[in-house]
Amino acid sequence: MMKQILAFESIEEYDLYKEDIEKLHSKWESYQELLVKEFDLREFPKAIVWTTSENATSVFSKVPVPAYTNRDTIYMTPSVQEWRAFHLSQLDGLETAEHSHIQEIKNYFNSITIDHVFCIAAHELTHHIELFPDEFEDGRFDSIWFEEGMCEYMSQKFTLTAEQFKEARAIDQKMIQLFKEKYGRHSLDDFGTGSYGTDTLPAIMLNYWRSSSAIQYLVEECHEGDIKKVFQLYAEWDKCGRTQPLTEFFGVSHF
Repeated sequence: MMKQILAFESIEEYDLYKEDIEKLHSKWESYQELLVKEFDLREFPKAIVWTTSENATSVFSKVPVPAYTNRDTIYMTPSVQEWRAFHLSQLDGLETAEHSHIQEIKNYFNSITIDHVFCIAAHELTHHIELFPDEFEDGRFDSIWFEEGMCEYMSQKFTLTAEQFKEARAIDQKMIQLFKEKYGRHSLDDFGTGSYGTDTLPAIMLNYWRSSSAIQYLVEECHEGDIKKVFQLYAEWDKCGRTQPLTEFFGVSHF
């Protein structure tokens, strides 16, 4: 059984996060069961460490995103308010820019709920399914975009309502439009060769938005919504020795 570890500096601090933790925990079992039955989840994370955004990004790690998996442990802030602040920070100074999408994006980020935060937890759990052959420590980077994009797509598709999913995907597209020209000139195949060494948060997050958009295209436009078919093709690419870039194999180099 996966342990829940509370990493707060006082009971009073924990009390500020308690309600969000309980809500997230109540959603966990049904998504975990789906992954077990349909997507070959065999080994669960050993623990999820609930903590503050500050601790997640400055004490337990230097990763600038307050949710991540380190081997068999998930670290994450459960706070809706902290995730709203994180999402707004992705605009990287464009909050007051005169762009047609800025206010819409800000309104969306300011209104995210525990449902959207659970998507983030579900994303981290999805990394543990056996359908991803690469291990956290094996040093292979040529398919990171596929794994990250699929974790993002599946967590949204299977936990949000249809309307929430549609809205989330639309916001990601708008964020891509805002930042791709500046930060997205590289191939998705290069995701993972230094993503967290970049200077800005949108440069990092753009890899995730582009990857999940490529996965959505593969699943919904190319394979009639059949996620398992996309995984099957991915496994074939892996078994055949990865002789061509994965974006080329799937025909998504334009993402």
